Amino acid sequence: MYQALYRKYRPQTFDDLVGQLAVTQTLKTQVSSGRLSHAYLFTGSRGTGKTSSAKILAKAVNCENPQNGNPCNCCPSCRAIDSGACMDVLEIDAASNNGVDNVRDLRDDAIYSPSQVKMRVYIIDEVHMLSISAFNALLKIIEEPPEHLLFILATTELHKVPATILSRCQRFSFRRISQEDIAARLQYVSYQENIDLTDSAARVLARLADGGMRDGLSLLDQCASATQGELNPERVYACLGIAGIQECGKLMAAISKHDTAGALSLLNRFYAEGKELGALLDEMACLTRDFMVLKAAPKEGISLLSGVASDEETKALSDAFSVGELSRMLNLIQQTVSGFTRSSSRRMDAEMCIINLCQPELTLEAEALNARLSRLEEQIKTGVVAAPAAAAPAPEKKIEKPVSVPKVEETAAPAPTKEVPTQVPVGFWTEVATQIRQELTAPAVRGYFAPNPNAAVQGVLVGDRLELRCDNAFVLGFVNKPEILLLAARKASSVLGYPVQAVAVDKNSAATDAMEHFMKLSQQHPDCIHIK
Repeated sequence: MYQALYRKYRPQTFDDLVGQLAVTQTLKTQVSSGRLSHAYLFTGSRGTGKTSSAKILAKAVNCENPQNGNPCNCCPSCRAIDSGACMDVLEIDAASNNGVDNVRDLRDDAIYSPSQVKMRVYIIDEVHMLSISAFNALLKIIEEPPEHLLFILATTELHKVPATILSRCQRFSFRRISQEDIAARLQYVSYQENIDLTDSAARVLARLADGGMRDGLSLLDQCASATQGELNPERVYACLGIAGIQECGKLMAAISKHDTAGALSLLNRFYAEGKELGALLDEMACLTRDFMVLKAAPKEGISLLSGVASDEETKALSDAFSVGELSRMLNLIQQTVSGFTRSSSRRMDAEMCIINLCQPELTLEAEALNARLSRLEEQIKTGVVAAPAAAAPAPEKKIEKPVSVPKVEETAAPAPTKEVPTQVPVGFWTEVATQIRQELTAPAVRGYFAPNPNAAVQGVLVGDRLELRCDNAFVLGFVNKPEILLLAARKASSVLGYPVQAVAVDKNSAATDAMEHFMKLSQQHPDCIHIK
């Protein structure tokens, strides 16, 4: 029967563990010196070697011929533990045995001496799944166990383990395995299994493994069984249903050019080819994150890259975006991916995400305005967009003969245009709010225009514009309607005696200041207004 690669190549000694030198060296020293603790707690993300280390430690403490802290894997004790026939080494899944009765049974059995090996070992996997009552039942025996008893607890969510348990255990943290170590291990397994795995494909699998060796071996197993011949990155992408870095780079290039039609065409092709939209947006998020690192730290940030932006062509794309644009893109992509779990149409959500990425002018949110401003400022700074040159003065006409000009009677100068008063009448907003309430019929909206300083809507006159500043976005949704804005503008104009325009804004948002900044830049550079 075929055995999965991650089971076939499970580490058998501490030296076989990849990327956990600090943990393995300490455990080997404790086994060699005999200074073992009575309870261990292994923490870390999935696939980093916690359960494997627990089984190796169980063999090492019971091995008849230990070798520098490692089990020999040849004596009867090691073979019995490897085969699962040893009744004194028990691996318990806390997810399915999380009740207080299960822990009480374990506690009653643990007092008996081992029958086959030197020490009775209990490996409790996913220990954070135990109930509070089960943890309390486990406290006493973990604190003062018999001499023949050893507890090894493993968890991926350390914050769910009570502090009373943490204080009774020696804790070892397993870190994520680096991409270089995973790629090297995958190459070794491929050589043993006669799999023609290229170096670039190994790096792709290592990046997709996200620090977990088990995930990397599972992906290698899946790709090797689905294809024949050389396993290159293109075949890995095709087997896993991923668009790939090159295709993702094309989509990002279309977004940088604000080519909405081209970006949607690429997305439609990926969808027709069966690519997973969630994986596509994840790749875009990783690429955007790498672009931000390259923009923030061009030299020092090379070591911080996730490996997505690996080729020079992809790295060159980072110059097409500003930091503000990248920040907005990353937030929008993450929001779209997080909404996939409750969405009825992932394709529609992905299309709306792409459209908003290509056209930031569709929304007046602070992040969209900041993205447009940062792009405009960067283009002005680099000289891509320059201020319009002043028009050359027209040449003066040369008059050869004096021309007699008839005397024209002086006429009265035209009356100056009426200027907007700089002072607002006392009680202006109170009177306007009272008149607005008299014509509103909806009780909910009328309550927002109460003539007092604690009302949800406050009117502030800025030049010839009346800003209806709302407490939050919920109130803004009720007020920002054409009929209400026209009513407010009409009432304010009648009170002030000159025409004003009403707009609704969220007083807690930075969008108002960003818009004023944007308008100021647009006035200074009128040929840049069309920039998106």
